[in-house]
Amino acid sequence: MIDKPLSYRDAGVDIDAGNQLVDRIKPAVARTHRPEVLTGLGGFGGLFHLGKRFEDPVLVSGTDGVGTKLLLARRMGRHDTIGIDLVAMCVNDILVCGAEPLFFLDYFACGQLDVDAASEIIGGIAEGCRQAGCALIGGETAEMPGMYAPGEYDLAGFAVGAVERNRIIDGSEIDDSCVLIGLASSGPHSNGYSLIRQVLERSGQQPDDPFDGATVGERLLAPTRIYTAAVTRAVATGKVRGMAHITGGGLVENIVRVVPEHLGIEIDTSSWQPPPIFGWLADGGRIELHEMHRTFNMGIGYVLIAAERDLDLIGASCQEPVHIIGRVVAGNGDDRVQLLDG
Repeated sequence: MIDKPLSYRDAGVDIDAGNQLVDRIKPAVARTHRPEVLTGLGGFGGLFHLGKRFEDPVLVSGTDGVGTKLLLARRMGRHDTIGIDLVAMCVNDILVCGAEPLFFLDYFACGQLDVDAASEIIGGIAEGCRQAGCALIGGETAEMPGMYAPGEYDLAGFAVGAVERNRIIDGSEIDDSCVLIGLASSGPHSNGYSLIRQVLERSGQQPDDPFDGATVGERLLAPTRIYTAAVTRAVATGKVRGMAHITGGGLVENIVRVVPEHLGIEIDTSSWQPPPIFGWLADGGRIELHEMHRTFNMGIGYVLIAAERDLDLIGASCQEPVHIIGRVVAGNGDDRVQLLDG
C-alpha cells in the first residue's frame, strides 16, 4: 500500500493562512510608516533611510517580550492589546538614553495559526507603534506545531532608535541636587505576572469578576503605557539628566541603575497613590510591602531625574500630572535605596 503524499499542511503548517494574515494586516502596518521607510511588507528585510535628520547619530536597539501576561490574555480570549505591551516594553527602554524610536520588528510564534487572533495581536503591535511614533517595518510569523499547543503563542519585539552622540543621556550628570520625577503607569504593565497569576489562584477570584469600574482581568490586562510623547518633550528642555523605565525589579532596582555608584536615592512612597489594582494584589496574595515595591511599578512606570531647580520646567513639558517621588542623596555604602513613608 502506498501512503498518501504528505504536504506542509498535513504537518500542521498552513502557508495559505500565513498569506491571508499578511494581506489582512497590511493596512494597519502601512498606517505606522514614516517617510523614511523604503519598503512594505513581504520583502526579506525592512529598509529605513536615516536621511539628514541627524548629524552624528548613534543607533540604539532594544528587545523584549511580554512574559506570562500572555497566559492571562489567552485565558480571557483578549488579544487586541497585548501587542501594545510588546512595543511599550521595547520602546520605553530605548527612550531612557534619549533616543527617538524609529522602527520596530516583531516575532510571533504559535502552534497553529489562528488568523483572527493573529490579526488582533499584530493590530495591537501596529497601534503601539503608532503611539510610539515608530514604523512597523517587518516581522516574522512562525507556525510550529509540536513546539506550541493549539491556541498557544509567544511574542518578541525589537526596537531601533537614534540619538545624537552629543545628546546621549547616560546619568553621568546626576548629582545630589536632583529629584526623581515619576510618570504614572496604567497598572502592572508587563511585569510580575507569574506572581499575579498565583494571586488569582489564591484569591479565588476570576478575571471577569467586577473590580474598580471594570473587571479584574481588564485592570490586569491594561496595556503598558508608551511614554514617547511625554519623554520627548521633557528631553527637549535639555534639563533631563537621567531616566529609568520601571520594569522587573520595580522602583527599588531600576532607578538606581542609572545613578552614579557613589550616590543613592530616597523614595517617598507617600508622595503618590498607587492604583487600586496594587492593593488588590497585596491583599489577595498577602504580599509584603517591600516585595510589592521590588516586583511591581506601584503606579509609577517611568522616572525622570533632573536638578530640583528645573522641576517646574520639566513638569510643564510633560503635559501631564507628575509626581515628585524622591531625590538623589549621598551614597550610603551598599544600601543605595531607601524607601521612606512621608
